[in-house]
Amino acid sequence: MAHSNLRSASPSALGDVNLGPSANPHARPTDFDFLAVIGKGTFGKVLLAKLKADNKFYAVKVLQKKIILKKKEQKNIMAERNVLLKSLKHPFLVRLHYSFQTSEKLYFVLDYVNGGELFFHLQRERCFSEPRARFYAAEVASAIGYLHSLNIVYRDLKPENILLDSQGHVVLTDFGLCKEGVEPEGTTTTFCGTPEYLAPEVLRKEPYDRTVDWWCLGAVLYEMVYSLPPFYSRDVGEMYDGILHKPLFLPPGKSEAIRSLLVGLLQKDPHRRLGSIADFLEIKNHSFFTPINWDDLYHKRITPPYNPNVRGPADTQNIDPEFTREMVPNSVSQTPDLNASFSSSNAFHGFSFVATEDSFL
Repeated sequence: MAHSNLRSASPSALGDVNLGPSANPHARPTDFDFLAVIGKGTFGKVLLAKLKADNKFYAVKVLQKKIILKKKEQKNIMAERNVLLKSLKHPFLVRLHYSFQTSEKLYFVLDYVNGGELFFHLQRERCFSEPRARFYAAEVASAIGYLHSLNIVYRDLKPENILLDSQGHVVLTDFGLCKEGVEPEGTTTTFCGTPEYLAPEVLRKEPYDRTVDWWCLGAVLYEMVYSLPPFYSRDVGEMYDGILHKPLFLPPGKSEAIRSLLVGLLQKDPHRRLGSIADFLEIKNHSFFTPINWDDLYHKRITPPYNPNVRGPADTQNIDPEFTREMVPNSVSQTPDLNASFSSSNAFHGFSFVATEDSFL
């Protein structure tokens, strides 16, 4: 994880974090049976947990305060909480039920979404058909468009942060790198994200706007149909050089509509990128999405192209075994080391980072 090498804060540095209206002062870790690690986020791990009171299953994101306080990340955590509270109003964003804290950790109690990461399914199937990729891209674009309408830039769109629910609909998760308060013409400057999906203007360390999310959508769509992100290389320097300078290579065999969309989204000049003028409206109106009825999509009236075949609320068959192998001791005092880094079967795939601090930190 991005913050795995930080020194420990002294016990006296640990205090209460203001969790605002999401806080449940009566909740305790002992309310839950923690069953397995099911994912990693920007600032912590995500655990599958069963609430003892009603035997319902939740995803509980656990964050170590010493990391947050040491790096003054409280604003980032509050941004994540604020976005989670607003995400109640959109069908393709994960839902926060409540949050609570102990002297050492923060806990966000979220929907348990067990259809698996898009990355997990991509690894298993290598690539998707255009109709399947169109469905996922449309639901993701709808979620991103909603965040933009609230002046939120997501900044970390990648297959690991796109989950499928038990029916096969998209659920966008992990709002740890979201930036609030970015007006339509506004910019921000933090050098953050995931290497394979960084937009050229971020790499150039220039002020950037919400169109970074449309670049990321293009990179994810490219990966869905071609099996690797555009400009991908195991050599990070070579990959960055490709993102900055090399023309986009589109292997043959795909429709003109998807090729046109990828060229528009993966435009190196953000002022010429699809979405730079009318944001989500430009993406909605692209010919690739002509088969999509956006109202039906929003109300989940379109049958997903793939059913994850979830057997029940505790089913982890679609969760990457790399996570679920790390079982959680049931004693709360023995919850896993939240700083432990994950290996990755695809070089550094999926590693989010925040390299420099924004003005609000």
